[in-house]
Amino acid sequence: MEYCIFTEPQQGASYHDQLAFAQAAERLGFDGFFRSDHYLHMGDGDGLPGPTDAWTTLAGLARETSRIRLGTLVSSVTYRVPGLLAIQVAQVDAMSGGRVELGLGTGWFGREHEAYGIPFPAKRFGILEEQLAVVTGLWSTPVNETYSFAGEHYRLTDAPALPKPVQSRVPVIVGGGGPKRTPELAARFATEFNIGFRSEAESAEKFAGVRAACERIGRDPESLKLSVALPTLAGASASELDRRAENLGRTVDELRGDVNIVGTRDEIVAKVERLVGIGAQRVYFQLMDLQDVSHVEYLGEVLPHLPR
Repeated sequence: MEYCIFTEPQQGASYHDQLAFAQAAERLGFDGFFRSDHYLHMGDGDGLPGPTDAWTTLAGLARETSRIRLGTLVSSVTYRVPGLLAIQVAQVDAMSGGRVELGLGTGWFGREHEAYGIPFPAKRFGILEEQLAVVTGLWSTPVNETYSFAGEHYRLTDAPALPKPVQSRVPVIVGGGGPKRTPELAARFATEFNIGFRSEAESAEKFAGVRAACERIGRDPESLKLSVALPTLAGASASELDRRAENLGRTVDELRGDVNIVGTRDEIVAKVERLVGIGAQRVYFQLMDLQDVSHVEYLGEVLPHLPR
């Protein structure tokens, strides 16, 4: 089992806030620090001090951490053309000594595209498929050979396919709840399939679907890591939970249910054990308040009690 801290910096976080979280996560023994890739805050609040670019941030963190894995959950295909994305990720992989992971998805938040003038086509699954093909194709092309691609959305001609990542295969994360195309793309291109913000029963169903997609193309389902990303509210006492919920403009009761990870150590352990039971091999603890490093520190106290 692997355990990662997952953040949403567009809601209001500086680079230094993210650095504090990443360094705390590394010091406490978490396996990874991941962040969303958005340029506009959602819901209430002002989002100050403003957005930070995901891959620029991860490049900085690559130089200020030494062990923890770093990545996006997930980058939108609407932000970057795949040839440049492959270069960016390979460079950050080198800057980190081979610790980068790429989550890639279709994107969904139309308002941020409107705000910053980013094209947002209505149909994006074909774009995702081609980006996955191009990025992985560039990385896997042998040195001194070129890579070409002719698709509906992208055309590359004799690309030198450089630089190469440090890792022989950069982990690629594909996720989502679609019943057909998402599991098919994960089976073809991904090293990890992620399902977020779903109940245990729904997550188990999606896991079964992507494993079946692997079998249909002759891929060993055991070669695909399965993960969940879930909103998390943790604390040593009821008052601590109340304080953290209040900082989010919510109540603890609103956050409880069959989806989120909420509670004290024993409640968190029980929830994670159920996730392991449905096949999860990695858990992303989504933490929304990036000014509350003590939240990471409390989860660090829980970490030794979680199944490995």
